[in-house]
Amino acid sequence: MPINVHPVWLFVLLLCAAPLIPAQALPAAAPSAPPAPQHPAEVVIPAAEPTPEQVGDALESHQRYQAAIAAYAKAPQNSADVWNKMGIAYQMLFDNKDALRCYKTSLKLDPSSSRALNNIGTVYDALKQFRQAEHAYRRAIKLDPKFALAYKNLGSDLMAQHNFRKGAEAYRQALALDPHIFEDHTHLRVENPASAKDRGAMNYYMAQGCARSGQTDRALHYLQLSINEGYANPKKIAADPAFAPLRGIPEFEQMMGAPVPAAPQ
Repeated sequence: MPINVHPVWLFVLLLCAAPLIPAQALPAAAPSAPPAPQHPAEVVIPAAEPTPEQVGDALESHQRYQAAIAAYAKAPQNSADVWNKMGIAYQMLFDNKDALRCYKTSLKLDPSSSRALNNIGTVYDALKQFRQAEHAYRRAIKLDPKFALAYKNLGSDLMAQHNFRKGAEAYRQALALDPHIFEDHTHLRVENPASAKDRGAMNYYMAQGCARSGQTDRALHYLQLSINEGYANPKKIAADPAFAPLRGIPEFEQMMGAPVPAAPQ
């Protein structure tokens, strides 16, 4: 008698009759790939807005003095440095009145500022108020005995007062502190108010100091300027022992009027 088997039961019977496969015979599952490293997104920090003082510094470095003054005016007004920088900008525009006002404000905010005192001295020199300039330089040196620039400016001021001996001594002290003080172009420079003859004396004594410190090229440069300005002459130079280290140098001998021997061929 045929047996009728429902299809569902037929599937179960077939499944039970299938041979068991050991677990170790089953193919190993492929190892899952390690998770990709997570890189945090780069954090972009916005550039800090420059301060008014930094803007003023950039403008002043490009000789845009009017714009620099306007920028400094927006900076905190209790900063001695800001007032000193504003004074420099005014002075470079030959506005000595406002420059002096700014330097004095800087000094009031910081009474120990030798820089402000030195700059006050340069304004007084520009105004040909040499005694007041001398007083400012001496105060700056008292605050900072190693302030080579103040010694140099004091020397030039004393020369303008025809006090050549003391001026030469100030130059020597400046060179002792900084052998390159006469060739430093980073500091404030204003028009020299001295007469051509006084400038000749200044250059002569700068040449002396450079010759003593072994700066031959600088000594020859200032000596030639002094001759051009009518202060020095070969007889005066020959009698000065300070220039003994220059003897035998072709440029010096030519300056003194001696024939320079021809170089061998």
